[in-house]
Amino acid sequence: MSHPLIVRRDLDFMLHDWLKMETLFQAPAFADHSRESVDAVLDLSENLAVDLFLSHYKAADAAEPRLEDGRVITLPAIRTALEQYAELGLFSAGFGEELGGLGLPYLACSASFAFFAAANIATAAYPMLTTANARLIAEFGTPAQTEAFALPQITGRWFGTMCLSEPQAGSNLADVRTRAVADGEDELGSRYRLSGNKMWISGGDQDISDNIVHLVLAKIPLDDGALPDGTKGLSLFIVPKILPDGQRNDISVAGLNHKMGYRGTANCLLNFGEGEGAIGWRIGEPGRGLQQMFLMMNEARIGVGLGAAALGYRGYRHALAYAQERVQGQRPGQAGSVAIIEHPDVRHMLLTQKAYAEGALALCLYCAKLVDQPDDPDAAALLGLLTPVAKTWPSEYGLAANDIAIQIHGGYGYTRDFDVEQLYRDNRLNPIHEGTTGIQGLDLLGRKLLRADGAGLAVLERRLGETCGQAAQSADLADAADTLRAAWQDILRALRAIQNLPEATRMDNATAFLRGFGHVVTAWLWLDQARAASQAPADAFHAGKVTACRYFFEFELPKVGPWLAAAVSASDLTGAMRNDSF
Repeated sequence: MSHPLIVRRDLDFMLHDWLKMETLFQAPAFADHSRESVDAVLDLSENLAVDLFLSHYKAADAAEPRLEDGRVITLPAIRTALEQYAELGLFSAGFGEELGGLGLPYLACSASFAFFAAANIATAAYPMLTTANARLIAEFGTPAQTEAFALPQITGRWFGTMCLSEPQAGSNLADVRTRAVADGEDELGSRYRLSGNKMWISGGDQDISDNIVHLVLAKIPLDDGALPDGTKGLSLFIVPKILPDGQRNDISVAGLNHKMGYRGTANCLLNFGEGEGAIGWRIGEPGRGLQQMFLMMNEARIGVGLGAAALGYRGYRHALAYAQERVQGQRPGQAGSVAIIEHPDVRHMLLTQKAYAEGALALCLYCAKLVDQPDDPDAAALLGLLTPVAKTWPSEYGLAANDIAIQIHGGYGYTRDFDVEQLYRDNRLNPIHEGTTGIQGLDLLGRKLLRADGAGLAVLERRLGETCGQAAQSADLADAADTLRAAWQDILRALRAIQNLPEATRMDNATAFLRGFGHVVTAWLWLDQARAASQAPADAFHAGKVTACRYFFEFELPKVGPWLAAAVSASDLTGAMRNDSF
């Protein structure tokens, strides 16, 4: 193993043999690209990830950002890596030529990003947020706002953040209290003075980029000075650290959050408006802030899922190499000691890791391809349905893969001498990033299924059925196709049963439904990959794909039944538990 990141053959299989990326080049937006141009970007990404991101992985964990005289100081190697990332055009890769970008499909950009996330998720977090920030401004901002604030981010000179949470609000954005008071108009649009506090702001301050563009959710006071209730009163503002005239904006770092992972990412509590108010420019119409922010949030959710998949994948590669090299114990009928990969329990763990890590990566790349088809209503509907799954399933099961990696390493696994300890800590943040698992369950079951028009579900059912029909033609996969059809019917029955529950209790077990739904979706994508692998030349790589698929169906898919049973349960056990009895 030359390095423990993403195996290039795996990416090539997913992008070309399975997802048929070449079909995207038929669209005018991507007509200038080919497999050769994408391969060149992936070559570049892999080399840079190994040379300048992986090389400071442990150093950034040990030397966390620190606050000195109101300034955040970061490890110098982070700046070096991101300057090279910008110089090679990777900030701009996914933007159109009209914005100075390369016009690469989001699928190609996601494959590129997987190398950096696997190598150093904390450093990779800066460009992930920056590109999403710039995309939102380019989509909803005025031409002047795009030129002033998006273009410098697209070149990688400035970085961006998203400022949603507040100390008292957490995930409940209806409780946001940051205030934006009108302050006239200028060439950049409607100007405001903002005051309030924002918590958990990744990249909120740093000494890496020339400027930081904050996208801030805030409320415009009513005529009586009170703030409007609920999320409909939220508006979105561009609030730069350094103003266009070169003056420092009224933004200060109140403190740093010291997390168990992602330690190289400066995570800040920011105070806006300790003086006369931080100057910001409104994007679009008042009260449209949350709808606009969902563009960035959904991109970040897929990015978080992809990062979690990459961390789980890297942990799997470490565990596999260790299991092949570590000699310990004997096997019946074999003379002498054997590598631990020969022990049945270790082989189970490795197959579970492979099913989780490669399944998570496949899920995120599949959704990335859907992003590249904005004019296809089926793709758009399916993407909306799968986004909470793409954020959550990799976050939960990429983390599970990292947990297994520690177990395979034995006592060495939880020492800092081996990377798997840090990989676990880094990945433990992802079930919370960009909406907790519980929030994603509410989104999937409530907004995307029970209150939706059913378009996304219909597309998923049709595509799943097509995979089953094709897989049924293979003797090795026919049983799996039947099993997946049955699991899908279980999902539909569970949905009908939940619809018949009292409205007040339908969402009580949304997380259990999300787990079952996510496992069925991942089983579908595994079967689709196995179908593609079975059509390729017979070798160990393709046989591994088919075996991992069969393992997922044999050992993981049976878990769906109990989850769905919990989701449709009318039990009020948890609700009936007295608070003082816990």
